[in-house]
Amino acid sequence: MSNITGKQFGLDQYIAMTIKNARKEEGLKITDVARISGISQGMISKIENAQVSTSLETLNRLCNAIGLPISRLFNDFNRPDGNAQFTKMGEGLEVVRRGTDKGHTYQLLTYQRGSKFSFEPLLVTMNDVSEVYPSFSHPGEEFIYVLEGTISYRHGNHIYHMEAGDSLAFDGNIPHGPEQLHDVPIKLLSCIHYGLGK
Repeated sequence: MSNITGKQFGLDQYIAMTIKNARKEEGLKITDVARISGISQGMISKIENAQVSTSLETLNRLCNAIGLPISRLFNDFNRPDGNAQFTKMGEGLEVVRRGTDKGHTYQLLTYQRGSKFSFEPLLVTMNDVSEVYPSFSHPGEEFIYVLEGTISYRHGNHIYHMEAGDSLAFDGNIPHGPEQLHDVPIKLLSCIHYGLGK
């Protein structure tokens, strides 16, 4: 019962704040809203100060009076905080991979994996000193998207001529990698999905 009361109090506070802010944004006084909605000034004041719980019918009339669709009234209530990981351009963590000694540069675009992340996004850059390194093999599935340049990319016995805007998805266990660099520098986004078990 105490949990329910606490929840209702939280909702009343949220409604009070949202209604009051919306009314002020419209430049309306409580007297204006009372006149438009037919709800007494005293009741509006109590709603705006979280001193009373009110019916949906009253809330709907109040929302109509201040120009706030009731569907938007609850938009932000109990919205999860979120914890996305943001990486600014050029600030990805530079990591060493099997192609590093061939002139390939790898920037890891997120730093967690395991129970939270089951994928690994990399920005791969290959320039004119890059050598062909066609034998990558790893668990999981990989998706690559060419951002810049032109490349012939091998997966198993197939070769794909790729340019900016092209993408390729494949099984990472089958040997794959650059077959020939045509137009450098080449930048591609690589995302490896390891599955839920990793």
